[in-house]
Amino acid sequence: MDEKSVRFIRNLVSRNGAPAGPAIPKDVEAKPPDSASACLACGGSGWKTMPGADRRVARCDCFFRDQASQLLGLAGIPARHKSSDFSNYGTDSNRSLEAAKITMQKWAEQYPLDQTGLLIVGPSGVGKTHLAVALIKQLMIKGVQCLFSDYRELLKEIQNSYNPSVQTSELQILRPVFEAEVLVLDDLGAVKPSAWVWDTVSIVLNTRYNDKRTTIITTNVEDGPAKNPRLSATDAAAREDTLGDRIGERMRSRLFEMCRLIQMDGKDFRHKLRHVSFR
Repeated sequence: MDEKSVRFIRNLVSRNGAPAGPAIPKDVEAKPPDSASACLACGGSGWKTMPGADRRVARCDCFFRDQASQLLGLAGIPARHKSSDFSNYGTDSNRSLEAAKITMQKWAEQYPLDQTGLLIVGPSGVGKTHLAVALIKQLMIKGVQCLFSDYRELLKEIQNSYNPSVQTSELQILRPVFEAEVLVLDDLGAVKPSAWVWDTVSIVLNTRYNDKRTTIITTNVEDGPAKNPRLSATDAAAREDTLGDRIGERMRSRLFEMCRLIQMDGKDFRHKLRHVSFR
């Protein structure tokens, strides 16, 4: 994606009356709850009368339940993680994982007072995606519009949009990612870097940064600066890639302006499950 294309997409997204629709329908909050008609508290109106002489009204609990259900259906959470929640995340008494869970629960409780994003770093199988999904589920109960996007799948969809036979555009794919109030970008850095990958990461992160939108990022790649170009070919090949290598040093720096770092250390729980013996 060259600089001209990036400018074109950003201008098109920010322009009033852009042809592509909003990332999430604006009327989700205002839509009457589907189950309100069965609610004894509000009688189907979505509003309940509060106790007291002044007869004030407030939103009924059924309204918030249905609103969260609508937002959940639009969030794009993978089937594997539909049931992921804070209550069913096991830390196995690992202090690092316990600290990460507590931090993310508190963050969700305080949002939108604290809209700083989160950069969740750790090896495969420690539950980074589980906790990220649990977090946005809590936000959706509050009526916050959230979107889950797998980094590798996003890149594939964008590349596929260049195929003339595909009836979708790059803008249609990127606009929901740009506009979601809270975005989970899962497995950042999972794809080997190229100029095109760096450009795509740049446009996504810069657009959300400039629009002051909250981004939750998970990655298996250890944080660290990009390789020193003076390293010998042998030393460079022997060194594990860092986040700076995968997304570029400039974007790594931008991430730390957007996000607070959460480090998760532990063993791959999926590996342990594969070795469970049944009697």
